[in-house]
Amino acid sequence: MTAKVILNPYSNRWGAKARWPAAASALNDAGVSFEVAYSERKGHVTDLAEQAARDGFSPIIAAGGDGTIGETVNGLARAARSEAEPLGPLGIMPLGSANDFVFNLGLPSDLNEAARLIARGNTKRVDLGRLNERYFINNSACGLEPLVTTKHEKIRYVRGILRYVIAAIQGILEKPEWRGRVTWDESEYTGLLTLVSVGNGRRTGGFFMSPHADPFDGKLTAGFGHRPTRWSMLTALPHGFNAEKNTIVELEGMREIHSTKIAIHLEQPSPAHTDGELLPEWIRDLDYSIQPGRVQVLFP
Repeated sequence: MTAKVILNPYSNRWGAKARWPAAASALNDAGVSFEVAYSERKGHVTDLAEQAARDGFSPIIAAGGDGTIGETVNGLARAARSEAEPLGPLGIMPLGSANDFVFNLGLPSDLNEAARLIARGNTKRVDLGRLNERYFINNSACGLEPLVTTKHEKIRYVRGILRYVIAAIQGILEKPEWRGRVTWDESEYTGLLTLVSVGNGRRTGGFFMSPHADPFDGKLTAGFGHRPTRWSMLTALPHGFNAEKNTIVELEGMREIHSTKIAIHLEQPSPAHTDGELLPEWIRDLDYSIQPGRVQVLFP
């Protein structure tokens, strides 16, 4: 069958557009028959993926970064006949800046290897997260993390992980905090919150905000808590790069939970994101759930 490539040329500050000829060459060399559709505006990736699924293209290949993958999955979900219907197969040509989802799944970042993986056609079922009416495959958050995303989007001349670090420092210096309630299973937390990061994968924006998340375990993993001063937030920042020991969720005021459902109510609105894409409005109520093994991802 013919694959449909959904290319987001803006990914990695137009880096995806510059790398697309190499990606196309890799797919051709691997023997993948494909057509390409170019995203032209915010949200267009979702529309293109939905149409590609309805038109019967298989697999559907997200060419871009984590936001592109997340938007593609939302398009596949919109085309599905029910929430029980598996999505995909989904292929990935990693053209983004952080490529966190690729890292979390252990998929190749090299374009030639990624193309050969797509050509082989092997799949593995990955969990799918949901925030209110929107889906995410890697990560979602409210509080400091999406506030950092608003800073990140304004940085024009730095690429890669460094851009996320600069944005994080800018966000921390504003000393943001929210008062709210987080509930899960039979437990809850009520009090001040600096950040809430809900992961299907371990890493987001280069930081391990939910370091023990597993996209195959049928659960969401949330790292959340409150750091009371700018200094305590700044000193926490290096711990975000730790995946195994001395992680950010081990710090004073932080915790990590695993659950199939997580509900958050904030007394004042917060920005929020799914897979790095900001929601159009700041919100106070976030209802999270997981759909185990719903996405068929092309896998080694």
